[in-house]
Amino acid sequence: QVQLVESGGGLVQAGGSLRLSCAASGRTFSSYAMGWFRQAPGKEREFVAAIMWSGGRTYYADSVKGRFTISRDNAKNTVYLQMNSLKPEDTAVYYCVAGTRGLTRREWDYDYWGQGTQVTVSS
Repeated sequence: QVQLVESGGGLVQAGGSLRLSCAASGRTFSSYAMGWFRQAPGKEREFVAAIMWSGGRTYYADSVKGRFTISRDNAKNTVYLQMNSLKPEDTAVYYCVAGTRGLTRREWDYDYWGQGTQVTVSS
């Protein structure tokens, strides 16, 4: 059974940083793309970033490019999202995802989803 467990969310002031973690278990993810989506109150869920587990190629939404960095630790089976220069508009529930269709920003291309972790950025 695949499990994606997010952690690291919280409350931070604008301009601050947070690092989200996603612990993946239940299968071998070497052929998977791992990523992050987010959903703010009253808004649709949106793509944030993705990384190929093998090779480490990355893909970012324009809204976070240059501020967020996605990475993975193969030994720990964990994916990270380092978020710097946070803005109030980054406030959302952040979801870890996994899928086999490569680096894509489409929700339906990801087969597994975590429960989400709340990130709140105060102004």
